[in-house]
Amino acid sequence: MQKGNIGITTENIFPVIKKFLYSDHEIFLRELVSNAVDATRKLQTLAMKGEFKGEMGDQTVCISLDKEAGTLTISDRGIGMTAEEIDKYINQIAFSGANEFLEKYKDDAAAIIGHFGLGFYSAFMVASRVDILSRSYRDEAQGVKWTCDGSPAYEISDYPEKTDRGTDIVLHIADDCKEFLEKGKIESLLSKYCKFLPVAIAFGKKTEWKDGKQVDTEEDNIINDTTPLWTKTPSTLTDEDYKKFYAQLYPMTDEPLFWIHLNVDYPFHLTGVLYFPKIKNNIEIHRNKIQLYCNQVFVTDEVENIVPDFLTLLHGVIDSPDIPLNVSRSYLQSDANVKKISGYITKKVSDRLKSIFKNDRKQYEEKWDDLKLFIHYGMLSEQDFFDKAKEYALFKDTEGKYFTYDEYKELIKGNQTDKDGNLIYLYAQNAEEQYTYIEAAKAKGYSVLMLDGQLDAALVGLLEQKFEKARFSRVDGDVVDRLIQKDDQKSEPLPEGEAQRLSTLFTGRLPKMDKTEFHVEAAQLGAEAAPVVITQSEYMRRMKEMSRLQAGMSFYGEMPDMYSLVLNADHALVKNILDGCHAATDEQLKPIESDLAGLKARRAALEQVQAKKKADELTEEEKADAQKCNDDIKKQEEQRDSILGAYAEGNPLISQLIDLALLQNGLLRGEALSRFVSRSIELMK
Repeated sequence: MQKGNIGITTENIFPVIKKFLYSDHEIFLRELVSNAVDATRKLQTLAMKGEFKGEMGDQTVCISLDKEAGTLTISDRGIGMTAEEIDKYINQIAFSGANEFLEKYKDDAAAIIGHFGLGFYSAFMVASRVDILSRSYRDEAQGVKWTCDGSPAYEISDYPEKTDRGTDIVLHIADDCKEFLEKGKIESLLSKYCKFLPVAIAFGKKTEWKDGKQVDTEEDNIINDTTPLWTKTPSTLTDEDYKKFYAQLYPMTDEPLFWIHLNVDYPFHLTGVLYFPKIKNNIEIHRNKIQLYCNQVFVTDEVENIVPDFLTLLHGVIDSPDIPLNVSRSYLQSDANVKKISGYITKKVSDRLKSIFKNDRKQYEEKWDDLKLFIHYGMLSEQDFFDKAKEYALFKDTEGKYFTYDEYKELIKGNQTDKDGNLIYLYAQNAEEQYTYIEAAKAKGYSVLMLDGQLDAALVGLLEQKFEKARFSRVDGDVVDRLIQKDDQKSEPLPEGEAQRLSTLFTGRLPKMDKTEFHVEAAQLGAEAAPVVITQSEYMRRMKEMSRLQAGMSFYGEMPDMYSLVLNADHALVKNILDGCHAATDEQLKPIESDLAGLKARRAALEQVQAKKKADELTEEEKADAQKCNDDIKKQEEQRDSILGAYAEGNPLISQLIDLALLQNGLLRGEALSRFVSRSIELMK
């Protein structure tokens, strides 16, 4: 029997392993099963080279539980180890300066295991004692047993009971890790980490229903697929094969749109299959669906540091031996291979999209609505991807027709260029809610885009930067005649008194709404246009939409919604209201308006005189004169507004027109909606 201490310069290695890897302690099974698979594949390689001429036999790696004994065992029939090899590979943890190592990497669990070959020692995260029972494939080899209780002390002894080649790792599960003696727990870990390993993995026996209960059969329960789809040659696979594999990876999900089979040998090794899922909205729920493997061993599904952020919306598998099993985030960010892989995947994705667009545009257009969120995210987050994607990114108009950016520019430049030479892209975000505005624009010969995606508000801002002399304007951002200002547009302004009177009549009847403000104006829109139109400032609305996407703009979200209520002075109903107002109020308003005209003239004269002086040069008498004049004007205006307000209150048509406009824009709710219904019934009697 040989006794000794494991070759490290400190006794702290086991507490460090347990402490700093505890949050990730389930990886012990991945490490030990991977070692068993490696040992089996090494024997297969030796057999192919003719260096092993014995029988290969069953090469299944077996995992077994003994709940009574408190053990979990991983067994293989690989190359096995001699006592000398155990001493070399297990006892001599080959690094110097262990104290410095522990200090340097104490906060980086992945580095401790991955960078220093300590995969086997992850067993001590869950075991109070570990036994290795091994016999080398070599002729005349003898069985050997190694045992260690989690301290640097170990024992190696002959173990004649081991008559077959290979290795059994027996974990005596610690009291605080008893969950690893539960069948369900081990099944879930094997499914997570080992379901695509290249050597058959057996856990227990298959069961069948017999005599009213599930009973074990003699057949091993193989938990893995040794030749997953991404390891096969694409030409041998059908569309159904790819869809079936997708369903295996992501049960209960919609079929993917299409996929890319990755296979590259230089300058790095990479295989895999990436799928384009249907992404209607909500980016976040689609993240972390790419599974990263290293030689068919699952590593992680958090791939943000391996692929660009927008590609994390894809689903599927990436397998690369050039990305170690255990890596720290800082390692990923700086590793040259990882950067090359990221660039390669981005190019392959772009090439695939471009190919589908060019070769089957009809299919591409049919899938655009499910695909656009992904493409827009890529264009917003990666300049290189924008430069590629602008060739196959599409606009869809409100009639369901699709255009490339260049095609749409050609379509609208004749009729949608304003007097300053800017190309105006009109768009809607809800075809039903903005129907009237869309129809008004189409009546002018304008085309209207449908931009109803989660990222379209941000995309509009980006495209305005990228497109030369272009501006995007939502179709309800102004009355149709002002959406695209042309040289030949002429509009006679309303007399100031008429515009002011209309504004006052309607302002007083607007319902009070939380975080909502209205500016009322009168304009001449033509007798056929609607009597009242509600528009919303393009700038403020866009800022509020962006505030929902960018945390730093949240203050815009707290600002009130700003709307314009535009009164069409050419419409018969508005004219009738104005005529009725004149008939009912002119006699009362004439002396007030006369006084107001005189007071405003006096204020103008005072301001003209006082403008020639500095503020500190004004006398108290001059200041008092100006203040009194302003107070008198305010008093007269209040009287005027009171008279107009009384008329407006007695004319239900004013409130009805306001409510109709609010209703059309989805702004009439609660008590105001109830009043509108009651008033409508009264007006129809």
